[in-house]
Amino acid sequence: MSAEHISPHEPMDPERYQAAQRSTWISAGVNVLLTVVQVVVGLLANAQSLVADGLHSASDLVADFMVLVANRHGSHPADSRHPYGHGRIETAASLVLGVLLAGTGAAMLVAAGSRLGNVEHLPPVQPVALWVALGTLAAKEGLFRYMLAVAERLRSPMLVANAWHARSDAASSLVVALGIAGSLMGYRFLDLLAAALVGFMIVRMGLKFAYDAMQELVDTGLTAEEVGAIRATLMATPGVMGVHELRTRRMGHQGLVDAHVRVDARISVSEGHRIAEDARAKVIAEHEYVLDVLVHVDVEDDLPKPPGETVLPEREELMRRLAQILGPETPQVDKALLHYLGNRVEADIFLPAPFCLDSTRVVALEVRIAAALPADPYFKAISINCRVAPK
Repeated sequence: MSAEHISPHEPMDPERYQAAQRSTWISAGVNVLLTVVQVVVGLLANAQSLVADGLHSASDLVADFMVLVANRHGSHPADSRHPYGHGRIETAASLVLGVLLAGTGAAMLVAAGSRLGNVEHLPPVQPVALWVALGTLAAKEGLFRYMLAVAERLRSPMLVANAWHARSDAASSLVVALGIAGSLMGYRFLDLLAAALVGFMIVRMGLKFAYDAMQELVDTGLTAEEVGAIRATLMATPGVMGVHELRTRRMGHQGLVDAHVRVDARISVSEGHRIAEDARAKVIAEHEYVLDVLVHVDVEDDLPKPPGETVLPEREELMRRLAQILGPETPQVDKALLHYLGNRVEADIFLPAPFCLDSTRVVALEVRIAAALPADPYFKAISINCRVAPK
């Protein structure tokens, strides 16, 4: 289905969208169950770390809801207001997820720290809390492995962030289980210490997700390996003689590429355009992480102009200068192809057939051109073509 026939309310990649939705709904269902069990058992069993882990699971529900909304809108095709698509919605969701993680962890740290000073007054932890913590650990580790597999298959940073969110839950549940076990052995402060350690782990991971999302939002490029592979693909395109000013930036799970390719200065504009289109198609076909490529055609590498260098005028002024060089006895030029090379111009001119049949006039014109070029500030060479000009 072509892009112009896709409804703005339908996902651009239905398979990717459905897989992401399915994994997120599974995560949400697991987190609902764990939240209820952890909070209820934690309160009844006097396990502060289990209650904190339950509240963390509750924050996962908010995160899952945000992923569902972002995935719905981020999968829409490009439109007039969003010509590059909606991939950055995933990035924004990843940023919010990171902030949510960091905030949850900080709250857990504060709560655990406030109770550590009065640990002797806290009621003892009940053994059932340990079994719930171990069951939670197994559930969250399994959920992480499932969600990460889906995220890597879809190359979605948002889903990767949500998967590692589940892994942070598994790691925190391990710490909680150890803390509860220590508390049952008589070291009652270990339950609160476990809650504090969980908070620290979550803060650290949340800040990392937020940082990674910010890197994309400020147009951080693809990796050096990915850029090198794209450069090799461009150079392998027939007609491409060089690549410079290759720039990339991320857009959701994919990247955008800008590149200048150097082609033969003597080919036509249409052939140069064809080479650029071939280069673009090859990059998109061979690198699935590339969303789109903008190819600019050059006849030479773009270098900074040294101070005082001659600025070449537009075509109209060059044609007036060309008429002066040719002289009034030369008929009007049928067609002129101007090649801007460096800081000079080379011209291919096409003259009427009757003039070209007079070899004496042609030779006289060549002598006139040869005498005028050394002192001319613009033209480096003028080539006379005595054949019918292309239309």
